[in-house]
This record gives sequence, structure tokens and C-alpha cells, in this order.
Amino acid sequence: MSLYRSVRAIADASGEGPIDWTAVAEAAKAVTPPGSLDLSETEREGYAADVRDARSRVREVSGAEFDVPETIEVQNRHHWIDANIDTFRRVMRPVEEHGPAVMPGVARTINTGTMSVMLTVLAKNVLGQYDPLLLAEGDEHALYFVRPNIERIAGELDVDYDRFRRWIAFHEVTHAAEFGAAPWLSDHLESRMESGIDALATGHLDREAFRELDAAMTAVEGYAELLMDGAFDDEYADLREKMEARRRGGDPVSRLVRRLLGLGLKRRQYERGKAFFDVVSAARGIEGASVVWDRPENLPTDAELDDPQRWLARVSP
Repeated sequence: MSLYRSVRAIADASGEGPIDWTAVAEAAKAVTPPGSLDLSETEREGYAADVRDARSRVREVSGAEFDVPETIEVQNRHHWIDANIDTFRRVMRPVEEHGPAVMPGVARTINTGTMSVMLTVLAKNVLGQYDPLLLAEGDEHALYFVRPNIERIAGELDVDYDRFRRWIAFHEVTHAAEFGAAPWLSDHLESRMESGIDALATGHLDREAFRELDAAMTAVEGYAELLMDGAFDDEYADLREKMEARRRGGDPVSRLVRRLLGLGLKRRQYERGKAFFDVVSAARGIEGASVVWDRPENLPTDAELDDPQRWLARVSP
């Protein structure tokens, strides 16, 4: 691990665009220990069993037919950076195309450094990821487990590693179920994302696009928790409480970085989404709540997320 090599990669950023993505990857990896992927055969079989059992239980609870992605990888942190850098590049493409022409060399260095910091922080903390590969060609999805982070955080929380790993697997498979139940969801998210980023790239703010994107992601997070409550084969309130305490903790710099990365927004999405689906499922059960994925018009609006009765009155079971 070398801070000097990371800084050097950023300082030497080059190319035509406002971000040197090769330098981003090099800089992020230089300050991120990859972690061990020395899995025993028992552990390897454990990952496979967790995903298989999660798919079976989530299908049973949700009543939805879906498959987990063909790409399922147990990764180290460098593998995760490699898998996600293309996503960052796709998302930032409109900004790059409309990037400022003033002092391009300086802007490139700053942008490259910013992206490398973001990837570094995420690579050290992501546990599992269902990746719908938004804005990519084709309809391939992927499922990743960052084994060194799962192992490290299980130790920090003083929880059983196998149980913690299984909990992560169930959570990510619930997201696979959502996208499997709603083939239109990827296109819906992509269109809102593209509208919002295109507007930002030209110096404007498309509030409606970001509001709709936030509402959709809030529904995704909330419904995942609804399925988890019914599908996971163990009580997990202790795991959730310990994870939340960990997120609230940390030094001021860590808390600032999490805020800048929007991780607080993700927490808010989870809380609003869970509260919404708690009310909806109490009124109509999981089957009735699942109609949210029948078509885009069934997604709750921003206002309905805070007033589920409005959604219940608008959307037929």
C-alpha cells in the first residue's frame, strides 16, 4: 500500500477527458489493501449455499419468479474497484462530455483525485453488491461479495462470520428479486439518472428527475427489507443495530466522507422505504405490496412515501 504511488498517479493524470480513469484505478488500488481471497472449500460452498437458499426463500416469500445473476463473484477490494470503475465512467460520461475547458489539466487532476477517493472509501466498506449494471449495454446483472470486508467487519462487530455472510447474501438477493420482478426497473432508473446528470452537465438542476430517482431507490430499499423480514431464517435485529451503531460512529473525517458520498441519503431511503412498506404490507400483505413492481406508474411518489394511505387509495391491489 503506497500513498506516494497514489498521489503520483493522480498528479500524472493525462488524456483528453476531464477524468483519467486509468489513474483513478491505480490511485485507488495503491492505498487500498486488496485483502485475502484464501477461501477454504467449506467457505466457498457456504457462499454458494447462502445465495441458493436466499433465492429459494425470497421466491417463496415474495411469490416472484426471478433468477440470480449468472455473474456471482467473491472478490477482494481490488476486484471490486475493477468491477465498478466502468459504472463510474458510464455515470460520469455526460459530465465529461460537457466538462469545463478552462485549465483542463488542473481540472483533470482534481476530478481524478476526487473519483479515486470515492472508490477507495467504498472499496474498503462495501460488503455485498447487487449490480444492475445501469447504463451498460445489454441486460446482464451481477452479484458481488467483498470477502475481506465481510470478514473484517464481522470481527469488528463481534458477530459470527458465517451468519453475517448469510445475512449479506439474503439482502443482495432481495434486490435481485426486485429487478427480476420488474424488468422495466433498470430502464426507469437509467432514464431518471441520465436526465439528472445531463442537466447537471449543462449547469442546471433537474429536481424532478432526482426526486423520482430518489423515490424509486427508496422503494427498492424498503421492499428489500420487507422481504428480508420474511425470508431470512434467523432474527437479525442485533446485526442491524450493530451495523447502525458502526455507521453512526467513526471519527469526524469518516462521517464527513460518508456524508459527501451520499451514504446518509441511502440510510434515509432505507428508513422511509421500510416505514412505507410496513404500512402497505400491514394493509395488504406482501402480495399486495408487490404490485409496486407491476409497472412504473405503481411506484410511490415522493409524497406517498410519507403518506402510504395515499398510495393505497391510488393503486389497486
